[in-house]
Amino acid sequence: MTSKKRIGTPDLLKGLAVVLMIQVHIMELFAQQDLYDSLIGKISLFLGGVPAAPVFMTVMGYLVAYSNKKPVFLIKRGIKLFVAGIILNIGLNLHLIYNVLFKGWQINIGQYIFGVDILHLAGMSLIVIALLSVIFRKNRIYYFLIAIGIAALSTLLNREEPVTGVSSYITAFFTGGQGWAYFPLIPWLAYPLTGYAFRLFEVSYEDKITVKNKLILTAVSGVLFIFTAGYATEVSHNLKEYYTHGVVFFLWALSFIALLTSVASLSENEAGDTMIFRYLKWLGKNVTVIYIIQWLLIGNIATSLYKTQSLAEITVWFIGITLLTSVLTVLWNRFKKSYNLEYLKL
Repeated sequence: MTSKKRIGTPDLLKGLAVVLMIQVHIMELFAQQDLYDSLIGKISLFLGGVPAAPVFMTVMGYLVAYSNKKPVFLIKRGIKLFVAGIILNIGLNLHLIYNVLFKGWQINIGQYIFGVDILHLAGMSLIVIALLSVIFRKNRIYYFLIAIGIAALSTLLNREEPVTGVSSYITAFFTGGQGWAYFPLIPWLAYPLTGYAFRLFEVSYEDKITVKNKLILTAVSGVLFIFTAGYATEVSHNLKEYYTHGVVFFLWALSFIALLTSVASLSENEAGDTMIFRYLKWLGKNVTVIYIIQWLLIGNIATSLYKTQSLAEITVWFIGITLLTSVLTVLWNRFKKSYNLEYLKL
C-alpha cells in the first residue's frame, strides 16, 4: 500500500455512510410520526446511526493520518470546513428563513443557522488533530487514550440544565446539550482520533493485517453485534442520547466499525470492480459535495413536507434525492474543472 495509490475501502465506507445519512435525514424530517416510531423507523435510525456519522468520522481520522499532511494544512482545511458548515446551514434552511422573515413564523432561526452538524465537527476535529500531532507526533497510544477520555467525559457531563443565552451557541459546539447541537466535539471527536490512531497502528503492524485475521475479527465482531444490536438500536432511536452518548456506546460503536470495515475490506477484494461498489466508492470520493447537496435538497423540501410522508413516499424521495444528488455532483465537478475553481474544494 503506497500513499500515491487511492485505497478503495475508505471510499467504500464513506460512500455507504453518506447513503445511510441521506435515508436517515429523510426518515427524521419527512416520515409520519407513527412510521418514525415503528420498527422500520428504528431500523432506519440504526442504519443512520453508527454505520453513518461514526464510520464517516473514523474514516476521516484514518485518512488524515494516511495523507500525512502538515498541521498548518489541516488547520486551514478545518477552518474552511467549519465556515462551510455555517454557510450550509443557511442554504438548507433558506425556505424556513423565508417563512420566518416574510410569513411571520415564530421560530428562532439562530438555532438553525448555528446548528452543530458534521461539517463543523469535521473542521474542529482537523484543528484538534493538527495541534495534537505537534505534541504527540506518531505516538498512537496517546490519541486512543484521549479518544477514550473524551467519550468518558461525555458520560460525566451534566446536560440536564443546558446553558442559555448567547454562550449556549458557543458551548453547543463543544459539549452539546442543546436541541440544535447534533455533533458536538464531546463525544464525537473520539471517532476521528480513533481512526487516526488506527492508521498509525496499521503502519507498524501492516504485515499482521492478513485476510485470516480479518475473518477472525469479522466473526468475533459479528457475534458481539448479534447479542448487542437491541441496545444500539434503542440508543440510535433516542436522538438526544445518541448525539451525547458516552463511553459504553462509543466502545460498542468501535466494535461495529471493526465489523463493517472488515466486511468492506473483504468485499472490496472480491467485488471492488462491480458497478454498485464503483458507485459507492465514487460517492465516498465526493462525500463532502454529496453531503452538502443532499442537505440543500432535503432541508428546503422538509419545510413543506415535515413529518407528512408515508413509507412508500419516503422511499421514492430517497431514491429521487440520491439520484439527483449524484447528477448534481457530476455537474458541479465538471463546472469546477471547466472554470478552474479547485480552490472551492473542501
